[in-house]
Amino acid sequence: MINSSQEESSSSGIGEVEGVPLPSTLRMVAWEVTRRCNLACVHCRAASEDHPYSDELTTDECRSLMDDMGSVASPVIILTGGEPYLREDIFVIARYGVGKGLRVVLATNGLLATDALAEETKASGIARVSISIDGPDGDSHNRMRGVPGAFEGALQGINAFKRAGVEFQINSTITEDNLDCLEAVTNLAVRLGAAAHHVFLLVPTGRGRDIASGKASGEAYEDVLRRFHELSLNSPIELKATCAPQYHRIMRQRGIQHSGEGVSAHSTLHRMTRGCLGGLSFCFISHRGRVQPCGFLDVDCGLVREQPFRDIWERSPVFQKLRNPMNLKGRCGRCEFLRVCGGCRARAYEKTGDYLDEEPLCPYEPQRRGTGRHAKKKAAHGL
Repeated sequence: MINSSQEESSSSGIGEVEGVPLPSTLRMVAWEVTRRCNLACVHCRAASEDHPYSDELTTDECRSLMDDMGSVASPVIILTGGEPYLREDIFVIARYGVGKGLRVVLATNGLLATDALAEETKASGIARVSISIDGPDGDSHNRMRGVPGAFEGALQGINAFKRAGVEFQINSTITEDNLDCLEAVTNLAVRLGAAAHHVFLLVPTGRGRDIASGKASGEAYEDVLRRFHELSLNSPIELKATCAPQYHRIMRQRGIQHSGEGVSAHSTLHRMTRGCLGGLSFCFISHRGRVQPCGFLDVDCGLVREQPFRDIWERSPVFQKLRNPMNLKGRCGRCEFLRVCGGCRARAYEKTGDYLDEEPLCPYEPQRRGTGRHAKKKAAHGL
């Protein structure tokens, strides 16, 4: 376990608010508009394949869902998949959301992005697209994406979006196979003119389970996040770590070391948010309308075909539990950073079957005796 008390910042912001539920204003929804995909990525959470999936939400159901989401708040809507461009009415859906005043963005692998499609993307009002790049060259990227030519196709798609004036970012999934590619992919994102580079630590769901047995250690991922933090200090573009709640602990620990340095304005993006956002300001909706805390946490919070999205967001017992950090168990429950990190609930669920259990990938050993609900129970029994 990592013991980093020498780096610990006094500004963890924990003690004075213990027991108070976290805010739960909906700010972002990842919506799997289709599960169909033209790639076969080794880490795909949904194990998507290139064929139609039955019982996807209809166009009218999509409009109704956007109406309902808009009645709760004004979240950013991420149209994702699968490959969302494989859905024939994708621009109808996008235009409807934009017409309601929502910020609509789209996640793609880029292979279908011709000049005509990029122009239609721009005309629909989609504010930004993300394109997945997992390595700095064809060998490294194609190996993870499962299809020859995926890297070249993604670059061609990026160029089409650039010609159309569509803002884009690069997304990268970090696994054991590309730990050493972090800096090279970030540099590639800068050279390509991306607005941001977002990295996602592997969550072992779907096909990701097949490569999890040889996954890198928590210490290795900790090193990657520290390197990513160093990059963020002077990056000309926005850098953000996702599915990596411990990054927020690392930032606060290293705050003392960098207190005299000019931290990049882009790093403030993290200071305004939290590690795990599932059920707090973020949720996932499947192609069949199932609501989950995130796409990797396969826990049913409700079906939009059976009850309004608003009711699910406000009343789901799963969301209610996630909004109180005192429910967390193990090291997460006694960690001084539990309110700014929270651990990955999906990794905990995959490891133990309990989404409130400790984050298995985090190597940090808390520096205090816990005050969480489960820690108090143990203390009462002399444990």
